[in-house]
Amino acid sequence: MASRAGPRAAGTDGSDFKHREKVASHYQMSASLKSEMKKLTVVHFFIWILVAAQVAVSHLNLVSHDLVAMPYQWEYPYLLSLLPLFIGALAMPKNNISYLVISMISAGLFSVAPLIFGAMEMFPLAQQLYRHGKAYRFIFGFSAVSVMYLLMVIAIQVHAWQIYYSKKLLDAWFNSTQEKKKK
Repeated sequence: MASRAGPRAAGTDGSDFKHREKVASHYQMSASLKSEMKKLTVVHFFIWILVAAQVAVSHLNLVSHDLVAMPYQWEYPYLLSLLPLFIGALAMPKNNISYLVISMISAGLFSVAPLIFGAMEMFPLAQQLYRHGKAYRFIFGFSAVSVMYLLMVIAIQVHAWQIYYSKKLLDAWFNSTQEKKKK
């Protein structure tokens, strides 16, 4: 295989690669975790758009309440889950540990906590739907409880992975700053 400067140097068979520098493992991990966080950020933003659309459509009376139900109480604080998303995005370019910690804590407060509250808020309605087959709120003809529980299951997984990857990223960044201080 030729290089930009021409053919390979004479006397080199290509087996002299072992002495070359390698990327440190924490940098590789940081790059792969940042990639995963970006994917989760897109999914989180899509979930947020769905919740925000339901809240906006129902409050602005754009469609009948028979078509799109009034939002549950947990949906309003969940709209604040956009804050940890932006704070986390600010942490990524310069490996800002303090922003990442703030993002992790606020993700628990503004993302996971409203979902737990929502699960408890909607449980009696889900129980009624399961036992008696009666639903009083609908989203495009489907039971609002069923639709929102499906959304919540996906959202809980996304937020759990975000917090997990943030913790792993925090460890990788912290290790790299400790190594720099030793030098």
